[in-house]
Amino acid sequence: MRFECAVVAGLVIASSACAKAQDASKAVADGGITVAGWQGKIDPGEAARGGKLEGAKLEKVGDDLRVTTGPAVAYWNPSNVASGNYTVKATFTEEKFMGLNDHPHPYGVFIAGNDMGTDKESYLYCTAYGDGRFIVRGFSGDSTFRLNGRGEANAAVHKASGVGASVTQEIALSVKGDKVECAINGQTVGSYDKSAVVGPNKLTSTDGVYGIRFGHNTEATVKGLAMTKN
Repeated sequence: MRFECAVVAGLVIASSACAKAQDASKAVADGGITVAGWQGKIDPGEAARGGKLEGAKLEKVGDDLRVTTGPAVAYWNPSNVASGNYTVKATFTEEKFMGLNDHPHPYGVFIAGNDMGTDKESYLYCTAYGDGRFIVRGFSGDSTFRLNGRGEANAAVHKASGVGASVTQEIALSVKGDKVECAINGQTVGSYDKSAVVGPNKLTSTDGVYGIRFGHNTEATVKGLAMTKN
């Protein structure tokens, strides 16, 4: 995954870091999934470079989920399914912004998961960066489609005060009639026609499994993942 160089929370990322915009994933020690009932799959590009699901970690800490990557990955429980009009929401806390990387990487929720765990896997995610940006993107097998390019800044997205500081984002994805919307910290940051996300090389449906999505070399706690009907 490629990310743009940027000014992060008032700190300019060094040019050497910018040159490494597509940095290598660093496998996590003692990785794997230790949360009962949950599954995961790393991105096709990560797998093509030799990455393994065990290079990332999903664990439970109290009532919360904790993710440490490793390769970029989606995690889900197959029993978490949504259909019709609904909202999937969770709160993400990156305790140490950019603690495992030299530039911001995103995390958030996904919906509309179908054929999960297979080469035909499809889903749509909205994820936030701790520098005030967000990205809405979908997977359909080996294909990807972007609804807001490579991400964009929005005042609703919280910014860390600096490298190593804590930053929290509440992220929600909703299906509302013929629209799919992403809200961050209670504000709608993106609204898209359903026709832009369902079709050839996109989603098979907006119904499906929901879960969480993390970019590579990132660590955060996930609280309150839940689905409500609209």
